[in-house]
Amino acid sequence: MTALDRDTGAGRASRPALVRVWDPFVRVFHWSLVAAFAIAWIMADDWGRLHELAGYAVAVLIGLRLVWGLVGTRHARFADFVYRPARVIAYLKDMARLRARRHLGHNPAAGAMVIALLLALAATSASGIMMTVDAYGDAHWVEELHEVSANLTIMLVLAHLAGVAISSLETRENLVRSMVTGFKRRDE
Repeated sequence: MTALDRDTGAGRASRPALVRVWDPFVRVFHWSLVAAFAIAWIMADDWGRLHELAGYAVAVLIGLRLVWGLVGTRHARFADFVYRPARVIAYLKDMARLRARRHLGHNPAAGAMVIALLLALAATSASGIMMTVDAYGDAHWVEELHEVSANLTIMLVLAHLAGVAISSLETRENLVRSMVTGFKRRDE
């Protein structure tokens, strides 16, 4: 099947038409961030060079994502998925009732999660970098901030995974696959 067949739904009557939603940058960013944070988390007790390098990678990825959130493709832009808190809460209520509306890009809860994860990861990276600077190297509160931020990030990741699972079941769409391939069903 060709890309055109996927986009138009040609080839199989039962196969829904697909549209590219996640551009290559968003997908590579997402999985690179997963890998970098996992490496940093696993190496946390060692405080070795690999932990630091993974933390720097997270910081660079966050910076790149912030830029792409302003100038990137439609569904990558913050303007496409940052919603008012009332809209996020309403969406979560609909989701709990199993009647949440499907979104081609990030839904309101996913958009809020993107922002929360970026903030938690930024705090983790910034405090980690601060720990390598002489001015903060012995500051106990910086180490505490680093640990709290990393633990908050883990909790957010678990909530993110739960949200992806629930949304995938509710919309009957494999959201993990769409973050690998970039494609989602066209129907909204």
